[in-house]
Amino acid sequence: MGRAVLAALLADKHTSAVHSLGRRTQPLTHPKLTQHIVDFAALPELPQIDDVFICLGTTIKVAGSQAAFRAVDYDAVMAIAQAGRARGATKLGVVSAMGADAESGVFYNRVKGEVEDAIAQLGYASVSIVRPSLLVGDRGPLNQPERSGERIGLMVSKLFKPLIPANYLPVQAEDVAAGLIQAVKAGKPGVQRILSGALQGAAARAAAV
Repeated sequence: MGRAVLAALLADKHTSAVHSLGRRTQPLTHPKLTQHIVDFAALPELPQIDDVFICLGTTIKVAGSQAAFRAVDYDAVMAIAQAGRARGATKLGVVSAMGADAESGVFYNRVKGEVEDAIAQLGYASVSIVRPSLLVGDRGPLNQPERSGERIGLMVSKLFKPLIPANYLPVQAEDVAAGLIQAVKAGKPGVQRILSGALQGAAARAAAV
């Protein structure tokens, strides 16, 4: 997901510079891009910025424990959001998940909901939260192997697409990236949560502008 957002920002003619934060260098060079290799638990001082985009996320299986999952999906996300606000950013966009709810009995959904609520209290003029359904795309470059449940979900979605509400249909990573960027650039005051159905086709709409 992060790579899709990064590619869209670099292609956006209205974006003059992009600073990416990561644990390792990405095999990508671009005149607009400055890569910062960081420890999310101890972020360095960042440059002055206007907009913040956060696409961090893992799974409990990949992280190894609930505590390790929370360290990424809550602690690291909040660290970036706080650092961005401290460096002048007024607009923030974050990729969350369908079903995010701070009161959920499901640990994954609860953490996603908690971080959404915490970000909303940081003082950004505009916060855009996208909640995609099942992402469609090649997970190989992201070191995220496709899970068997996802394969089944995609097959079921293809068979019953006409009967499935738009918010539950699989969505292309490029559409999520485009929808997130469009929302942040629009800068609607307050906090908006954008469901998956509204993200469908966002990349094509962005290209048509």
